[in-house]
Order: sequence, then C-alpha cells, then structure tokens
Amino acid sequence: QVRLVESGGGLVQAGGSLRLSCAVSGIRSSAMAWYRQTPGKQRELVAIITSGGSTNYADSVKGRFTISSDNAKNMVYLQMNSLKPEDTATYYCNVPRPYGPDYWGTGTLVTVSS
Repeated sequence: QVRLVESGGGLVQAGGSLRLSCAVSGIRSSAMAWYRQTPGKQRELVAIITSGGSTNYADSVKGRFTISSDNAKNMVYLQMNSLKPEDTATYYCNVPRPYGPDYWGTGTLVTVSS
C-alpha cells in the first residue's frame, strides 16, 4: 500500500520559514514533488526532484524554496524561506507515475500572515 504523509505545516509570519516533510512508503520513485492549492484554484507544481538530485521550481518560489530528498529514508522535504502571504495554501506531496494516476498525500496547510 502506497502512503504519502506530509507534516510541518502551520502558521507563520511573512518573512518566516517552514520546513515541510513527506514520508513515502510502499513505492520507490524516480521523482517526488510538492504541489500547492488554494480554494477555487488549480493545484500547481511548486517543486520537483528526481532520484538523481535534479530539481525544478515554479518561478514564484525560485530562490526562496528548496526541495530535497533522502532516498535512503524515502523522504522528501520542502524548505520554505522568506514566506509571503501568497504562499498560503495546502501543500501536497506527490509521486508522479508515467502510467496511471499520481500518488498524493492528504496535504498540510501553510498559512502566512502579513
């Protein structure tokens, strides 16, 4: 059974930092990602990392967020610095699948107050 469990969300003031973690079990993937979603909007890709360490970021978070992974522990992290109110969203851990639906966590809420 595949499980993705996020943690680390919460309330933070603008300019602050948070670190999200995602524990992945039941699957080994060549890539893992973080998405975020606010009510009424489509879920958007925040960052993705391959098992080889290559990363890609949404333009809105470049220079502020860092995705990393621990392949031995099957964990993926998102270090979020210089947070802005517009970063407020539910953040989801994602394991993409080339054949079939992606795997998703249940999400962790990040709220950035101004």
